[in-house]
Parts: sequence; C-alpha cells; structure tokens
Amino acid sequence: MNILFISLGCDKNLVDTEVMLGLLDSRGYQMVDTEEEADVIVVNTCCFIHDAKEESINTILQMAEYKKTGRLKALIVTGCLAQRYQKEILDEIPEVDGVLGTTSYDKILEAIDEALAGHTELKMEDINALPQVETKRLVTTGGHYAYLKIAEGCDKHCTYCIIPKVRGDYRSVPMEKLLKEARELAEGGVKELILVAQETTVYGVDLYGEKKLPELLRKLCEIPGLYWIRILYCYPEEITEELIQVIKEEEKICHYLDLPIQHASDGILKRMGRRTTKQELVDIIGKLRKEIPDIALRTTLITGFPGETQEQHEELMAFVDEMEFERLGVFTYSPEEDTPAATMPDQIPEEVKELRQAELMELQQEIAFEKAEDMIGRELLVMIEGKVVDENAFVGRTYMDAPNVDGLIFVTADQELMSGDFARVKVTGANEYDLIGGLIS
Repeated sequence: MNILFISLGCDKNLVDTEVMLGLLDSRGYQMVDTEEEADVIVVNTCCFIHDAKEESINTILQMAEYKKTGRLKALIVTGCLAQRYQKEILDEIPEVDGVLGTTSYDKILEAIDEALAGHTELKMEDINALPQVETKRLVTTGGHYAYLKIAEGCDKHCTYCIIPKVRGDYRSVPMEKLLKEARELAEGGVKELILVAQETTVYGVDLYGEKKLPELLRKLCEIPGLYWIRILYCYPEEITEELIQVIKEEEKICHYLDLPIQHASDGILKRMGRRTTKQELVDIIGKLRKEIPDIALRTTLITGFPGETQEQHEELMAFVDEMEFERLGVFTYSPEEDTPAATMPDQIPEEVKELRQAELMELQQEIAFEKAEDMIGRELLVMIEGKVVDENAFVGRTYMDAPNVDGLIFVTADQELMSGDFARVKVTGANEYDLIGGLIS
C-alpha cells in the first residue's frame, strides 16, 4: 500500500508528521513522492495565519482531485486546520475520508483502516491530551539534525493567536520520555537537536511546579553523539538567570536564541496581550549580549496590528535599528476568527501593513548584510548540509543559523565532505544573508 504524506506548517507539526510516519512504517506501508503513485494521501495541515490556512485548503482540494482518477482510495486530513474546521472539511470536501485532530495523530493507522473499509472517520480526542506513541519517529530532515518537541499547547492567549484553541493548554512532555527520544535520535545519527514547543522557556512548570528547561538542557548535553543543541521559541519574559548560565556553560548549546517579541511599542504589546514592555525587552537583550557576547538573536515581528499608528511603527523601526538582531522575520497582521484582535477597532488596511513590513525588512537587510560582512576573517564550526552541484563547494550552517529559516555558508574544499560532517571554516566573504568560506585543513 503506497502512502503520500504532505506536511505543512511549522517544525512542531513536522514532529507529529514524523511520529505518524513511524507508525505507518511499522505497519509496512510504502512511502511515495507523487500523487499518481499513492493509494492513500495524508495532509497534515496548518491554520496559524491566513496564508497557511489557504495553503492547507488548496492542498486538500488538489489531492481530492486524485480520488476522481481511480487509484487514490483514501484521503486523510490531520493537524491544526483539521482540529479547527473538522465538520466543515467533511461537509464541504466529500472526497475526504478521515479527519484527525491535533491530539489524535496516534490514531492514524485506525483512520486509514476505517477509510479503506469505506467508513468516514472523525477522530477528535481531548484537546488537552498528550498522545503516547512508543514507535520510533521516522526523521525526515536528512538524519543529521532533528526537532525535539518538549511541550504541546500554550497558556499565553495572545489576542491575535489561535494556537490555544487548536493545540490546547500548555503540557510539558515528561523529561524521561524526552531524554529517551533524544538518545534514540542520537543513536540514529542525529548530531543537532533543536528544541521546539509553542514556548520552550516554561517547560516543566505544569509537571514539576517549576521551570525545568535548564535541567533538561544539562541532561541532553550528557548524551553521546549530540554536538549541537539549539533552542527555539523562548519568550523573553521567561528567560531566567539559570537558563542564561546553562547556555553559557554547556559547550554543546548553540549561542543562539529565538525570541518572538512581536512588537516594541508598549501600547501595541498591551493590545496583543504580550507580557513584556519595551524596556524589559531592551534589558533582557542587553543581558543576553553581555553574558554571551557572541550570541545570535533571532526574532519575529507583527506589523499592522489593529490600532498601530505611524508613530508606533516608527518606534518599532527605531527599536530594530538599535537592537540590531542577527536574524529577523516580519509578518503582516492576519485577523483570525475567534481571536479578540480580529474584532478590535482600527483594523489596518492591507497595503499599509505591507508597506510597513517592507520598511522593516529593508532596515533589517542593511543590518544583516553589515553583520555578514563583519564575519569575514572569523573561523567557525560549520555543519555540512550538502554539496553544490557541479562545483568544488559545499553548503552548510553555522551555530547562528537554524535550518530553513536562517542563512547558509558556502564552503570551498579540496576534500569530500558529507552531510552531517562538522568542518572548521574561515569566512572569506559575504553574499547578502549568506557567508562564503574556505575549509581549514
């Protein structure tokens, strides 16, 4: 039986996909790359913002067309869109045979069995459950890096965000389970472990009554075979002195932090339901840079939030100019139904949002290009990701670059390097967001 699996959305969704692939693999299903070969198609969806929702719906509709050509026997929809619009998907797309919510991915085999038997299945577990799957994940990232999802859901309830409604309350994964999974990943060849959750910084509070991310990190650092540990989605207000010291002291932890701050105007931060002020952001960023001078900070911003004035936009521009983030992404505000922000007065016209986004990205481009130029002459450890076709060169990432969101480094080398190898490289040039370097023999 041939299965095509399409995974949309974030890296947290990708972990769910890999768990489902592990279950399918244990049953002996064959994975295929094209719709034409598939007996079963599974689409793991996203609905975080309007564009993601649109992509998910269009993908389902495109796959539904293959039900009409004969070979495709079952179409299953999972993930956030499935959780949020379960009834609508079944009512409006009759080609869909099964819908699994965000806490039902462990039921994928049952859903396929039911679909092949001619039954349409809607599987929705308690949104605050934490599925238990003992089968090993099938890692899809190439084998040398993998994501470790340390928690599910979110308790923050920012006014623009739908995540608590589709992913439930914050639930930490028990530490012993994470350590077992990390050991298995390392034994399978994973060298870089990337910690993800809707928020990583409050890991353990629900289970152990206190923040346990520092302890988890120390224990992960003891696992043989892991060389890099990277932390994403750190809410700035939850960063503790203990966490900073662990990042500083443990050699395996990349000097890289992803801090989603969203804005820097106190008025907008308050309307967003965020828990920080601009001054607190300045303080925590200053502290991180003082304690860990070579830290690379990544952040994301939302522009055009309801009520954002031109003055507040300019305040955000000045903040970005002053903070000089190494990595930065900007989203235009997307009104999501069932969120408080969607019904707020003073919604901003789309063209204004896009203009402000472009201004911020233009400013960040200058900062990023200057920072790339400043790297020339430095020696860095690089993880090789692959070879440049028809050239005596390889592509890799430094500690400052998370996969798929940050820049790359192109490395010239006289010897053969393999994906997952670590190499010492001297930076010789910069090309916009990317670096160029030569192998140090």
